[in-house]
Amino acid sequence: MSTPLSTDRIVIVGAGLAALYAALELAPYPVLMISPEPLGLGASSAWAQGGVAAAMAKTDSAQAHANDTESAGAGTVDAEVAEMVTRMARSHILDLTALGAPFDRDAEGNYVMSREAAHSAARVVRVKGDQAGQQIMETLIEQVRATDSIQVLENTEALRLETSGNAVCGVWIRRADRPSAPVLISCPGVLLAGGGSGGLFAHTTNPPRIRGQVIGFAARAGARIADAEFVQFHPTAVDCGEDPAPLATEALRGEGATLINADGIRFMVDQHPDAELAPRDIVARAIFAETQTGRRPMLDTREALGADVLTRFPALAETCARAGIDPVKDAIPVAVAAHYHMGGIETDLQGRASLNRLWVSGEAASTGLHGANRLASNGLLEALVYARRAAADIAATLTPPAQGAAPELHPDFAAGGQEMDSTAVQDLRQCMTTHVGMRRDEAGLKQALLALSELEAAQPNDEAFLNMCATATLIAACALQRRESRGGHYRDDYPQADPDLAQRSHMTLTEARAIRDRVTRSL
Repeated sequence: MSTPLSTDRIVIVGAGLAALYAALELAPYPVLMISPEPLGLGASSAWAQGGVAAAMAKTDSAQAHANDTESAGAGTVDAEVAEMVTRMARSHILDLTALGAPFDRDAEGNYVMSREAAHSAARVVRVKGDQAGQQIMETLIEQVRATDSIQVLENTEALRLETSGNAVCGVWIRRADRPSAPVLISCPGVLLAGGGSGGLFAHTTNPPRIRGQVIGFAARAGARIADAEFVQFHPTAVDCGEDPAPLATEALRGEGATLINADGIRFMVDQHPDAELAPRDIVARAIFAETQTGRRPMLDTREALGADVLTRFPALAETCARAGIDPVKDAIPVAVAAHYHMGGIETDLQGRASLNRLWVSGEAASTGLHGANRLASNGLLEALVYARRAAADIAATLTPPAQGAAPELHPDFAAGGQEMDSTAVQDLRQCMTTHVGMRRDEAGLKQALLALSELEAAQPNDEAFLNMCATATLIAACALQRRESRGGHYRDDYPQADPDLAQRSHMTLTEARAIRDRVTRSL
């Protein structure tokens, strides 16, 4: 049995953009960051290619950015949140620049902007074409390493929240790189910034560890979840057999790349007035349809970029080289893949969850910004804005310890624990892709809930797997309840949007399990 520990530090679960930014914003308030891998590895933020959406050009405005956000969100965006986030965007770009983020600039020093799907203007600030996430992360990691108030526990993962009444009072952690018994860290407050849920699906662009665990253990502690049914599938994951699937950034289509099928037909022209720059859900469904009919979809960069694709988009060039694809001569096979979870732990404007002393930022949060369909490159922006707001609220709510009164923690992890059953994980992921993926219907969603109930019952002591099952259950239950198609949620049996359902969803895990129990009894 591992010895419980107590700290006056704020515990931040995660090590991506939101976690790093919040830790720096909290300084000199002492922080303990829980990172399942060495800093910079395995975080979704580092894999983000497009950039940060912000109205930086003189011809653009925060209001236009907010309007595009609401339009893409298909009727369920919180207008107050969209106005606030887009208004704050510029200041965050300037602050990141001051920290050393090497955003692309032109000869006059202006930010080079990319246009991505559903944006009415070029407003995505980028780094080296498709290197934004990695480069911003490296900048922040350097700052975190140099900040004395921040302790990072690497190769450590969170498993469960400890609560007292309606308040969070600690978090259970264990080694992420080998089996160990969990350790309870009692603390004054917790900020969850541990990523989304893409890895719950068999085809995903997310890092291997991003499988809904953070949302799941918050839900298991009683936190309210919002918009769980809205999962965004990226249209252009490179179809080369890798897991996770490498991403072909939307900025390529912003630069003029087109989508063609095996017959050479540019199929998006007949699907939407904006063709390849239509909202992601529309492009993803069109690509999925081409795949289903055997006309392999491909991204064609040859005319728009030619040989420049190799230098302007180095991440794509590296992917193509690994897969034996020459994008200068050939079109790039693509497929849809689970990419971003618009839903998550419900948070208010200060990043507070429904449980006291629990804050959330980044993809694990559901703030109301994204609605049913996230606007491209708003993900990193939301992470920045809510990391700062949560940090400010934590500092205003909790009394910081006296200087030097929060020593570093060095948990002694005893032997124990268990390895996750890899077969059960793959069964869960395949179930989600088959029944809760791009296209859904009542029969499939009920089959998913039955399968999830059986998978959960077979692994009653695996905390990490139970967290995955919790999030998957919430997604499937909310998808079953929403009898319409909207944004990233598409029902074959309800293919039209219902104006009466143009609102966010809210559900607890207890409510989701009750729906699951009713379904399993009926089958």
